[in-house]
Amino acid sequence: MLEQMGKSAREASWHLAQLSTEQKNQALLVMADLLEQQEASILAANEKDMQAARESNINAAMLDRLLLNSARLKAIADDVRQVCRLEDPVGQVIDGRMLDSGLRLERRRVPLGVVGVIYEARPNVTIDVASLCLKTGNAAILRGGKETHHTNQAVVAVIQQALEKCGIPAGAIQAIDKPDRELVAKMLKMDEYIDMLIPRGGAGLHKLCREQSTIPVITGGIGVCHTFVDESADLEKALTVIVNAKVQRPSACNSLETLLVHEKIAEVFLPQLSDAMAAQNVTLHASEKALAGLKKGSAKIVEVKDADYCDEWLSLDLNVEVVSDLTMAIQHIRHYGTAHSDAILTQSIANADRFVRQVDSAAVYVNASTRFTDGGQFGLGAEVAVSTQKLHARGPMGLDALTTYKWIGYGDNTIRR
Repeated sequence: MLEQMGKSAREASWHLAQLSTEQKNQALLVMADLLEQQEASILAANEKDMQAARESNINAAMLDRLLLNSARLKAIADDVRQVCRLEDPVGQVIDGRMLDSGLRLERRRVPLGVVGVIYEARPNVTIDVASLCLKTGNAAILRGGKETHHTNQAVVAVIQQALEKCGIPAGAIQAIDKPDRELVAKMLKMDEYIDMLIPRGGAGLHKLCREQSTIPVITGGIGVCHTFVDESADLEKALTVIVNAKVQRPSACNSLETLLVHEKIAEVFLPQLSDAMAAQNVTLHASEKALAGLKKGSAKIVEVKDADYCDEWLSLDLNVEVVSDLTMAIQHIRHYGTAHSDAILTQSIANADRFVRQVDSAAVYVNASTRFTDGGQFGLGAEVAVSTQKLHARGPMGLDALTTYKWIGYGDNTIRR
């Protein structure tokens, strides 16, 4: 089964690479319209997945990621339309020059070919990947988690219907429709057909892909995100940013997981933080230094464990640590962070500049919420992933990250001497 999917994807990728921007945009618009027109069948399939998830006692964060409703589906369809409005990178000349030999040389963006994506309880990823790959002339093989089985089947059926309606092979976007884990292991070895692999899920999935894949892997999406409240921060404004970073969508990989507070403001700030978090039903996991100050407020407080600093909560939980200075804050981020998104709240230009220079994350913010690390927010359109590695792509991966380039030389019967 997988080999046939690989062959179909490879054949489709050659077809996609020849499409004009107008042809690709037309297919995207048809896809967006069909997603809305077939809302009832998609949401019915999603309810089957939601019911199974509830019966399996899946946690609230995963349920939130899995859920589709009318508003979310419309937003996803609108994201597809937004991709139409983005500039097509395929065919762009990155740079060029005339050589002394008389050869005119240029680098031109081209599709990667076939992209494989493995993800868990995120049905929106199916559409995000399909729209970005189609825009960039790439075929895609998708393997969603068993939690999204029915939803993915319904969505992929709509996507393939849109492709065929526009004269594009259905093999351009395919999904492995069996939840067998052994198929993942086989997919990781399909280097003959898949040019790049993107895992979107927990640390275990990323580790599996790094260790077993024979295909180049883009890792990322695990967000142990930090915010440091400097001694010079505007505390009232800082609370607004912190609440947004933690509460706006706690199940997202760019939500705040650990708050670092300068010891010089801790006595004043921690009670205020506790009250603000109590109003949002956030449980605070406090270090020994933060415990007394937080207990002066009204939030639920528990003692933090060292392991809590190493993983995502993806829920209404927040670690709070008091640090002696900016140096200690940076050291904490380096030790526990995942190089995803980290922020400083400060009125000191010097401290802001130092934080930006010394925190080596894909996205670093000054006086802003970590929730901005998103392809849509960055103006990239729907993202295929957030990369926390350094080669090929870093941060939200939009259209450019799904292309490579080729060298093209133009001569006049030119020979090398």
